[in-house]
Amino acid sequence: MTETTLSRCPIAHAPADAPPVPAHVPPELVLDTRFAQGQIAYDLPDPYLPADVMRSPDVPRILYYPWPTSGRQHGAWTVSHYEDIRRVYEDNEIFSTEGAAQFQVLAGESFPSIPLGIDPPDHGRYRKFLNPWFTPVAMNAMEPKIRAIVSEMIDAVAQDGEVDIAYDFGRIYPVRVFLNLMGFPFSMFDQFLDWEYAILHDPDISAKAAAVTGILAYLRGFIAEKQANPDETLGSYIANGSIDGVPLTPDETIGMTWFLWLGGLDTVASTISQMFRRMALDTDLQARIRAHPEIINSAVEEFLRVQPLVNSGRRIKKDFTWHGVELKEGDWIACINSSGNFDEGQFACPRDFDPERKNNRHFTLVGGVHICLGAHLARRELRVLLAEWLSRVPPFRIKPGADTTVIPGLLSIRNLPIVWDTKAAS
Repeated sequence: MTETTLSRCPIAHAPADAPPVPAHVPPELVLDTRFAQGQIAYDLPDPYLPADVMRSPDVPRILYYPWPTSGRQHGAWTVSHYEDIRRVYEDNEIFSTEGAAQFQVLAGESFPSIPLGIDPPDHGRYRKFLNPWFTPVAMNAMEPKIRAIVSEMIDAVAQDGEVDIAYDFGRIYPVRVFLNLMGFPFSMFDQFLDWEYAILHDPDISAKAAAVTGILAYLRGFIAEKQANPDETLGSYIANGSIDGVPLTPDETIGMTWFLWLGGLDTVASTISQMFRRMALDTDLQARIRAHPEIINSAVEEFLRVQPLVNSGRRIKKDFTWHGVELKEGDWIACINSSGNFDEGQFACPRDFDPERKNNRHFTLVGGVHICLGAHLARRELRVLLAEWLSRVPPFRIKPGADTTVIPGLLSIRNLPIVWDTKAAS
């Protein structure tokens, strides 16, 4: 990147009060890209649109983001182009997930988050152990339970003509599915969400640490109970599990249970909120999917593409030079999926929502060997919800006067009231 190009860069430098960066990071690459990191609320039809500037020819291919990322207490390099993101996800010789989602260190714990925090080849052993619970065949077996939950919830609101789709529906539906899968009691619902919010979103480190301590104590008790009284749930399968005839160690058992708990509570909930916001604002899109339920599967994939909630990170395993930048072993690098999912080099007309888009290889569910373990479950939950809702609830819209701002990330939308004509629902 030449000095002239850097002088044309449309992104501002990080402010003086930004956290310090490692000595080897060139100051001119330390830019303020919080707008692309799910930190700022937007009231735009497409709240991810501001991230497009990350792919400007006047922006370096690699930048440095000085604020904490991925649960770590320091900054990271960032890449925003589709091909660069794909390399980070797929090149396991250079990029590692060791230390990813390692919030447990805040409570003095050293066990890894499994399987995410394990590199190949050991990663494959854990995926093989867990995969039978998340295959398309397993989802076929789960679907009646998923459909029963969503049907019950729709029946409870259909005649009201109104629901807060974010707080009273999206926040609850996928968590009920997850709690049933794991064998967690629904009585823990509110406490789980309080702990998770503190861990993922509270800037106070002491609050994060307290939440981690609380949930780990609960999960260890849960594991002990499932070992004493096994059942047919995934939580029991892990608590009593073995790989190649060798029982799982306590660190392996808590590592899996913790990671599934952390990942199972809010990603689908946030996706639902943004999905319904888009359909409520774009009535033509809503009508098209209603009229053609056969496109629900591809529509869900497009909703996922245009709503990349998480910018995943990796640890750099060895020194190397990339795009003219010297990267060091131990540095962290974050993939700006909120940019890569709209890369013109990969997606035709990427800002157009195409519910019938083909070859939709987005990164919302990450990529490479660490592609989201629950990807099939997330897709099935969204497909069942769309099919049931659109067949039983008439055209809906945002309630007049409602706040439609979005934080384009996991924080997403706290409240989103939608309304419909109850006469049409009769």
